[in-house]
Amino acid sequence: MRRLKKKFFYGLCGSAVAVLGVVRMMNPAVVNRAGGGLTDGGDVVSADSLVQHGDAMAAVQESSDTLPQVASAGRQGVARGRRPHPVRSVYSYAKCFPDVQDVQITAARRWGVKPVRDRAEAEERKSELVYVGASPFYCIDANMNRSIPYLVPRASNLLHTIGRNFLDSLYVKGVPLHRIIVSSLTRTEEDVARLMRYNGNASEQSCHRYGTTMDIPYNRYSTVSPPGGPQRREVSSDTLKWVLSEVLRDIRESGMCYVKYEVKQGCFHITVR
Repeated sequence: MRRLKKKFFYGLCGSAVAVLGVVRMMNPAVVNRAGGGLTDGGDVVSADSLVQHGDAMAAVQESSDTLPQVASAGRQGVARGRRPHPVRSVYSYAKCFPDVQDVQITAARRWGVKPVRDRAEAEERKSELVYVGASPFYCIDANMNRSIPYLVPRASNLLHTIGRNFLDSLYVKGVPLHRIIVSSLTRTEEDVARLMRYNGNASEQSCHRYGTTMDIPYNRYSTVSPPGGPQRREVSSDTLKWVLSEVLRDIRESGMCYVKYEVKQGCFHITVR
């Protein structure tokens, strides 16, 4: 009698597993809805779980409300005992990000647009550029007044990838979510001339004139906090810099961009390739 009970139990369990397997094969969307883009078995945040459609995109720069579910899921994953990936940084900023002006200007001229004279001309040539002023993956510096929030499509995709991968990396490392801040994008000839009056590092042959280049500070970030949620633990800018450096190293080594570590400007100077 005991053997018959065991056989019946095992047979019932086997049938249930088989039925669930068939359901999963016939309708994968059921699994995706159940996971919500952040599954217990996965290590990364799905891009679909971050992107907000419609009018919400326009408001994302003014609020961090678009990512509270991701932040909460990150904390819960660590709380459940998932071992976070270590934060290591790169072995040398200078050696890992050595791409100087001569290298970057060549790529900028290849992939970029003809330099824009001033803001008025920029308005007329927006068909050549992509607006990057609002995104759930990064923030535009509120004090950015010497460049315009436009890039060529190739560079826009690069910026999107950097911001998304940075959030993914923070999540798998168990670090509270922050977004990168973009401090400089496309500059007009007029912007470059004004900048050269007080910035010794500014160049008349700036890569920023071609819509291919961006500056990302490594000592400033935008904290992602759930509205009305628990107090987020403090994270040093050094820790975030280490994570960002790992992300940029991997993207650079994949052949997507050139990166220069700027000491005086406190940023990573990046050009698409």
